[in-house]
Amino acid sequence: MQSYVLHLECSKTGAVYPADQIHNLSDEEMPLLVRYDLKKIKQELSKDSWCMESAPGFWRYQALLPVSKAASKISLGEVVTPLIPLKRSSNILGGKPGNIVVKDEGRLPTGSFKARGLALAVSMAHQFGIKHLAIPTNGNAGAALAAYARQANIKATVFCPDDTPKVNVQEIQLQGADTYLVNGLINDCGKIVLEGRKKAGWFDVSTLKEPYRIEGKKTMGFELAEQMDWTLPDAIFYPTGGGTGLIGMWKAFAELKELGWLAGKLPKMIAIQSKGCAPIVNAFNKGLDHAPLWNNAQTVASGIRVPVAIGDFLILDAIRQSNGCALAVEDEHIINTRNMISKKDGLLLCPEGAATAAGYQIALEKKIINKDEKVVLFNCASGLKYPMPDSNQTIDKNSVIKYSRFIK
Repeated sequence: MQSYVLHLECSKTGAVYPADQIHNLSDEEMPLLVRYDLKKIKQELSKDSWCMESAPGFWRYQALLPVSKAASKISLGEVVTPLIPLKRSSNILGGKPGNIVVKDEGRLPTGSFKARGLALAVSMAHQFGIKHLAIPTNGNAGAALAAYARQANIKATVFCPDDTPKVNVQEIQLQGADTYLVNGLINDCGKIVLEGRKKAGWFDVSTLKEPYRIEGKKTMGFELAEQMDWTLPDAIFYPTGGGTGLIGMWKAFAELKELGWLAGKLPKMIAIQSKGCAPIVNAFNKGLDHAPLWNNAQTVASGIRVPVAIGDFLILDAIRQSNGCALAVEDEHIINTRNMISKKDGLLLCPEGAATAAGYQIALEKKIINKDEKVVLFNCASGLKYPMPDSNQTIDKNSVIKYSRFIK
């Protein structure tokens, strides 16, 4: 397989690291980013020829991915996730039908966008011969690691906060990972993983603590650009915890822009958090470069309950460079929005995805965007993986059924 990787680069200092060695963070304890020979890609490929049509899902973007050995490309049948317009709920949200589109990442293996990042992290671990991976998770990342690691025959150990949705924990365990519940939050789980690097000998695949999950997540940007005929929307609303996806998409857009394959301006990147855990919103509003730890983090959107993020400065950079913003929404607003969209459009969003729709309403109210602008909301996982309301309507088969009750 042709590889266009040049080297890895410290996201803070720009220091260069060899790409053929195993790395976690830079010497400055900062995330490492993969850099490609974009000049060579531009000479050898074109916008119309660079995608591998025969490859599943995001693997079609091989030229801008780091895996160089075909045997290490670990796949579970990835798909291009669809763009779904909100035909009926757009007006309720305050927008125009056709201008609000959901990119539904719940169609990926293991039911979430975490498949993108972990597929790349596991593939590179396989390429480097790593035998044991560990991760802290609020649910979906652990599920993706468990599945892809099993496919690659690599041992996986997963640590979850003890209030992680039960279905997520069951999924992780059933897919072969050693699974542990921790009496704390995801950052507490992360401390265990960090300490275990030396004591247990595993490789840490925590968010942005290795270079390759971001490479998987950036494929959301490639895919979106291709689906929209290389002209991006006016704004992207993204549920933000550790922020790998937002950072990754911004990296993807920069690469495509340098290659000359994107038309028009780049979108506003709008990070959405819950008011119960909003460190990025707090830092953005205060003009800070880093987001202090958020104490007593609580939200129904467990995937964005991340009290502190190592890539906080990269998230804030992307938001500011794009003239975007960071917004916080109430949990009640999240659940009400999820329920409304599912009943109006038949699209069951996860709470984190519903948070982006709630955030869209706030952005309209604050005049950050207007209803004539085209936006993409990212639904990061299947709503089937989260608690849902019980059904309480019953029929007694032995009684006379009044069929008039069904006519409305």
